[in-house]
Amino acid sequence: MAWKSRTRSLQVFDTELSADTVEWCPVPQWHHILACGTYQLQKSQDGAVEESVTPSRIGRLYLFRFQQQGALCPPLNELQRIDTPAILDVKWCHVPVSGRPLLGMATATGELQFHSMQDKLDGRCSLDKVSSTELGPERLALSLDWSTGRGESSAIRVVSSDSKGCVNVLGLTETTWTALSQWKAHDFEAWIAAFSYWDTQIIYSGGDDCKLKGWDLRIGPSCPTFSSKSHSMGVCSIHSNPHREHILATGSYDEHVLLWDGRNMRRPLSESAVGGGVWRLKWHPTHEHLLLAACMHNDFHILHCQEAIEGSDGPCPILASYVLHNSLAYGADWSQACLDSPPPASPQESGEPSQAQPAQVGGHLRIQYESPTASFDTSLEDEMGRYIPEPPSPQPDPCSVVTTPTPALDSPSISCLLASCSFYDHMLHVWRWDWCPKEGATKVAGGQDQATGDSAAAAASP
Repeated sequence: MAWKSRTRSLQVFDTELSADTVEWCPVPQWHHILACGTYQLQKSQDGAVEESVTPSRIGRLYLFRFQQQGALCPPLNELQRIDTPAILDVKWCHVPVSGRPLLGMATATGELQFHSMQDKLDGRCSLDKVSSTELGPERLALSLDWSTGRGESSAIRVVSSDSKGCVNVLGLTETTWTALSQWKAHDFEAWIAAFSYWDTQIIYSGGDDCKLKGWDLRIGPSCPTFSSKSHSMGVCSIHSNPHREHILATGSYDEHVLLWDGRNMRRPLSESAVGGGVWRLKWHPTHEHLLLAACMHNDFHILHCQEAIEGSDGPCPILASYVLHNSLAYGADWSQACLDSPPPASPQESGEPSQAQPAQVGGHLRIQYESPTASFDTSLEDEMGRYIPEPPSPQPDPCSVVTTPTPALDSPSISCLLASCSFYDHMLHVWRWDWCPKEGATKVAGGQDQATGDSAAAAASP
């Protein structure tokens, strides 16, 4: 059975400062809440970066609610913005803390901040800073991860990496964070640190020294359990699969995604070239074989990892790509919110690869697509800043296309809500991905039509 894959933009938001991290809340009842962090190196009036012993880096934390309110209303509503030090990473705890969602934030001042979701009298929700902790002097906190990836609420801990090459582990006791361990893990920046969600005494770290390392807190950090140089450049993304024990995904500036079995870290299960440095990797929250990759200079991709996980050689096929960003693809995440309505129709699309060029209108974005053979506009807002849904597509000739059948019960279709952000154009995109069986489809070269976002993948259902 061949499958049809399609991505569609729902809304675009200008974050004003460079956007580098985005996270949907994983706590039930708050799946529609989205956080976005930004990072900006201060510049002088002439545009030059300010020179000082400690460069000034500012940031802003945004909080949004996604709510489908009909075709004429933008689904993403800003709830709050908080000026902060520059933000390198944000992550929600997977379980409520004191009955509320808790957001962790890694900042350029070397501080971890924690913000709790609170309800306001007007019925809206907002984040209140409840605690913070310093990792050490003269360092940037680069990443953080929670030990709660499989929904376990006992012994909540956070691991963070920093620009001094250190890995830091903190434990939560009631409302107080306690430093449990800190050690020098890498020779240069430790770009990423993450828990094994199946055994949270195991921690993985990746650094600019091109090394992927494992650590066991039970025996202490004096020596790693393994050290791999399978990546040829800095390791900047690690994510433990919350559905399949032992499965780990790593990404690097070397433009490759590696899948691993934690029981044998001598060689990866598979290696997939994605054409850009892999800054973030996210396993799907419910479908164990789907992996989202933010690939810096080469957009955002959804990989199907079933065959690799089950032991087959070869790279993971790319099911879909989101190509509407115009700058470094940094932050990306899946939402667990339900998408009740069918995907919006899109304008008539050209058959050539396209490039998106933004022109700011009001608080959001107008995207103009130009290709070598044709051009067309998709406007998410009019000149007054009012939301405009995409116009319906012309009805195709029923004799010239293959009708997509209703998926069988054992091969259901998938509709996912996602968010992604890009750096220098300071843009946040909210989009959807639909994947359903399609009879008579043939796989195009590379599996992806870059102009339309459609692909036909002969992969099995996840």
